[in-house]
Amino acid sequence: MSNHRPLSSQLKLLSNTTWFSPMFYLTGFPGLETMQHWIFIPFFLMYLVAISGNCFILVIIKTNHHLHTPMYYLLSFLALTDLGLSVSTLPTTMGIFWFNYHGIYFAACQIQMFCIHSFSFLESSVLLVMSFDRFVAICHPLRYSVIITGQRVVRIGLVIIFRGPVALVPLVVILKYFPYCGSRVLSHSYCLHQEVIHLACTDTTFNNLYGLGVVVFTVMLDLVLIALSYGLILNTVAGLASREERLRAFQTCTSHLCAVLLFFVPMVGLSLVHRFGKHAPPAVHLFMANVYLFVPPMLNPIIYSIKTKEIRRTIIKSVGLRKGNSESWS
Repeated sequence: MSNHRPLSSQLKLLSNTTWFSPMFYLTGFPGLETMQHWIFIPFFLMYLVAISGNCFILVIIKTNHHLHTPMYYLLSFLALTDLGLSVSTLPTTMGIFWFNYHGIYFAACQIQMFCIHSFSFLESSVLLVMSFDRFVAICHPLRYSVIITGQRVVRIGLVIIFRGPVALVPLVVILKYFPYCGSRVLSHSYCLHQEVIHLACTDTTFNNLYGLGVVVFTVMLDLVLIALSYGLILNTVAGLASREERLRAFQTCTSHLCAVLLFFVPMVGLSLVHRFGKHAPPAVHLFMANVYLFVPPMLNPIIYSIKTKEIRRTIIKSVGLRKGNSESWS
């Protein structure tokens, strides 16, 4: 007996399978199409605050030479990653809002998911290095200027820039060689690897295991080391003599601790929803993904502007100078 399938079934299989999918469909906000113009307002404000706020932080650090220290170099790294994360999702999200355009070519989808995940890993790495900076500043203050130097921060910055993206390259490139069956609809307004991989109609064990390994040895390892750093910091702070010293020491960590919580809490929540919340309403997935990608880049520059004394002073000084100049002209 012949093992060949009938011609009709072969044609049906080919019609339902795309070996190199030319286009994906970004859903955006399912069920809320009638409210899309209203939803546009908060998203536009979030993009405006995130992009302008992080650019503002970068300009302040660049133009004020007394801020050219390791701590503020790290803050500029954080602002750059937040800026990159915001810009990565901007084209497709605004395309849905402004032009009601939901399509994205496969190559563009690959580039976008690579950028989103790369900047996420970069932010995790930057937060880890910042926690080490705070650990040395509080636990070994006399050796801080010897251990944390500008040159070392730049070298560490170069390492963390390449760590996540290099690990992501095989994960993203291999998607091109998977067949995709049926509908190619994504539930967000941007491409994420964990969504695209679910549309493949072939064995994706390698991608799943490799992706899990990348997450464990980057983001999860960073989180464990950050927790360890704060454990040592709390132990040192608890040993200080006076309440004022303890409060002053811990206040130097509040802005970084807020940034850590803003980044890792939504990330862990999104991972749990994707792994265990398969039957959860789509709105839950949508909400967690949007909080994870949009809220930290928006709030980080606000937190650091309020909580960091030197940046706050610089802002007040620059505002005062502008006010004085305007009064002198009038």
